[in-house]
Amino acid sequence: MFKYLYLVVFCFVCLPAVQAQKVTDHRVIVIMTDGFRWQEVFGGVDSSIVKVKRFHHGDSANIIKNYWAPELNVRREKLLPFFWKTIAKKGQLHGNRSLGSLVNVANPYWFSYPGYSELLTGQVDTAVNSNEYLPNPNTNFFEYLNGLSAYKGSVAAFGAWDAFDRILNEKRAGFPVINGYDDYHAYAQTQSSELLSRMTKESFRAFGEVEVLDNYMHFQAMDYLKNKKPKAMFISYGETDEFAHEGHYGHYLNAAHQFDAWLSEIWNFVESDPLYKGKTTLLITTDHGRGDKIKAQWTSHGDKVKDCHEIWYAMIGAKVPALGEVHGQEQVYQRELIHQVSALMGLNFQSAKK
Repeated sequence: MFKYLYLVVFCFVCLPAVQAQKVTDHRVIVIMTDGFRWQEVFGGVDSSIVKVKRFHHGDSANIIKNYWAPELNVRREKLLPFFWKTIAKKGQLHGNRSLGSLVNVANPYWFSYPGYSELLTGQVDTAVNSNEYLPNPNTNFFEYLNGLSAYKGSVAAFGAWDAFDRILNEKRAGFPVINGYDDYHAYAQTQSSELLSRMTKESFRAFGEVEVLDNYMHFQAMDYLKNKKPKAMFISYGETDEFAHEGHYGHYLNAAHQFDAWLSEIWNFVESDPLYKGKTTLLITTDHGRGDKIKAQWTSHGDKVKDCHEIWYAMIGAKVPALGEVHGQEQVYQRELIHQVSALMGLNFQSAKK
C-alpha cells in the first residue's frame, strides 16, 4: 500500500519536471517569404506569365532554361528543390488547391501587416488594417515564448522589411527584432557582426529605406543562429513580394529559388547541430497570395484582387508527421498555424491585447 502511494506521489511530483524538460528542449523557427504564390509552389513556373513581354523583360529564354519543364513534378522541383526533395519527403506541404488542400488568410485585407499579425498572433484583429499601423497591441507567439522561463532571452527575429519592429512590438515584447537597416552589431557582437552591419549599411538600397536586400538579412540571421543559438527564431524574406510588384517575373522566380536554397541551409544547420537536431520544428509560409485568375494581377494583392487570400504553408522537423504533399479536402486558415506549432511544443499560446 505504501509502495503504491509512494509511486503515485512520485509520478505526480515528477510529471511537471518531465513536461518542463520537453518544453525546454523544443526549438522553433518560423520562416516567411513575402507574397509568394501557391501557384508557383505547387506548379512551378507559370508559362502564361513568361510569355508576356512586360513580365519577362526580354529574358524569357533564361527563365525557360532555368525553370521550365513539361512535367509538373520536374518543373516545380527545378524552382524549389528543397521543397520537393526534402520537405515533401520528410515534412508536410499544404495549399495545393487542385488537390483539395485549401489554405487562406482569415483577415479581410490581404496584404502584409495584417497577414503577419494574423500569423504571429494566431487571431485576426480587424483594427490592424494598414502597413503603417502602430506597434501591434496584440501579443505574439514569440513574445509569449520570451515570457516563459525556458525561452527567456533566447528568442530573436530578423526581417528584411523594417515594419517588424511594429508588427512584433519589439519594445513591449522584450526580444531583439533586427529588421531593415538596423545595426546588427548593436544586437550581437560576434566575429562577423561588425562586417555584416557595415555591408548592410553600405549596400545598394534597391527598395528604398524601408527594406534591405534579402541576402544581407539572411547572413545576419545565420550568423545569429550559429553563434547565439536561440531556442525560438523568426525570419522573414521580402524579395518575392518586391519583384512581383515590379512585374519582373524572372527576378521573382530567382528570389523564390534563392529562398529555397536558404531554407536548405537553415535545415542542414539545424540537422547538424546537437542543440537543434531532432528538437526543432520549422514552419514555412507567406503573409498573403497574389492574383492569378486575372493573370495580369499576379503582381498585385489586396482585397480588390479576388484570389490573393489563397496561401500555402509547409512544416518539417520535430514532431511533424511526414505527410508530404497533402491530398484531400481540408480548410486551414493562417491564424491557425502558430497554434499548430504551439501544440507541437506542448504549449497553449493565446494572444492578448495590451
